[in-house]
Amino acid sequence: MNEYARRERQLLADLLLHEGPDAPTLCTGWTTRDLAAHLVIRDRRPDASAGMFVPALAAHGERVRLAKAALPYPDLIDEMRDPPVWSPVSNPLTDGLANTMEFFIHHEDVRRAGPDWEPRPLEAGQQAALWRSVKLTCRIALRRLGVPAEVAADGFPPVRTGEHPRARIAGDAGELALFFSGRQRVARVRIDGDPAVVERLRGAKLGF
Repeated sequence: MNEYARRERQLLADLLLHEGPDAPTLCTGWTTRDLAAHLVIRDRRPDASAGMFVPALAAHGERVRLAKAALPYPDLIDEMRDPPVWSPVSNPLTDGLANTMEFFIHHEDVRRAGPDWEPRPLEAGQQAALWRSVKLTCRIALRRLGVPAEVAADGFPPVRTGEHPRARIAGDAGELALFFSGRQRVARVRIDGDPAVVERLRGAKLGF
């Protein structure tokens, strides 16, 4: 899994440089500069990145992120491209688990923010790595939403939440990763079921 995390990090860094600091992303209110600063802080400042999950630390985290975003853009991308070995989320032991899906999703946040994009073909190993993460995130999201469903990634056995699924959500593992991270608008998935349930799934606030 580390291989895919490292590859997506480098592809994203290249794309961020190509797009420049002011390009849009799918992260509401964030430009490419904002996204890069978020990823650098996530790697290097656990005290600040905790603000995403602990409301009392949110203001501190945002101050740190904005300070980092003020760096010259090429320097910011260099820091994002090469995390320190001591990083709690990007060291050799945690990189694959913490970053395989994280960097795939943020890569797509930049790719799919523009008008002309198509899903990238992913090799089987990367699909499998993403599906391992999706199996956990989809269960959490669907149980929180209270919608029993079957989730099927192309080429893998499906998973179910609840005994009587009210919908079936299917697609490539990468598209399901985007769907269950809250990017339903751009995720190429197929949803079958009661129309009201389908509409609820497409409009729900998913992800963390």
